[in-house]
Parts: sequence; C-alpha cells; structure tokens
Amino acid sequence: MQRTVLPAVTLALATAVGSAFAAPVNYKTPDEVAAFKPGPNLEVVQGNCSACHSSDYIATQPPMKDKKGFWQAEVTKMIKVYGAPIDDADVGKIVDYLAATY
Repeated sequence: MQRTVLPAVTLALATAVGSAFAAPVNYKTPDEVAAFKPGPNLEVVQGNCSACHSSDYIATQPPMKDKKGFWQAEVTKMIKVYGAPIDDADVGKIVDYLAATY
C-alpha cells in the first residue's frame, strides 16, 4: 500500500505546486477579414452560418458542377450531423444564396 500512496501524494503535490506558478494565458483572436459576398438572403446566411464558422470556410469549398445539389447536401449535413438550429423556412434561402454566390 505504501508503494501506491507515496507516488499519489507526490503527484498531487507536484500538481498543486505547478498550478500555483502557472501564468494565465492571454491571447487575442484575429479580426475577421473575410466577409460573405453580397446577395439575396445574405442576412439569413449570416444569421445561421456565421454562428459556427467564418465566411472563409464557405469561400474555400472546392468548385463543383452541381452547386445547388452540393449546397443542399452541406446545409442538410449541418442540420442533421452537427445539429445546426436552422429553420426549415431558411434552408431554401441559404441553399439558393450559396449556389448563386459561391
């Protein structure tokens, strides 16, 4: 029993001492430099999509032949897989904006 108590006490003491000397980490995230392109239903896209990621993420999607199908699948994935709280009434608006703009 003494073999397990001594390492546990040593580890607890080392953790407490290390925490006492740890400095807080301060950092500033960079400002958003990209913006959604202007277009119909821009406000709907900003209100739904930018809650989770930047416009950079959308702009860096690869070129595709079937834009509407691609964006429909992406919006559906965001809702079903990632739990994005997008109203059914907004889905078509978002897909139309993305297909026309990106």
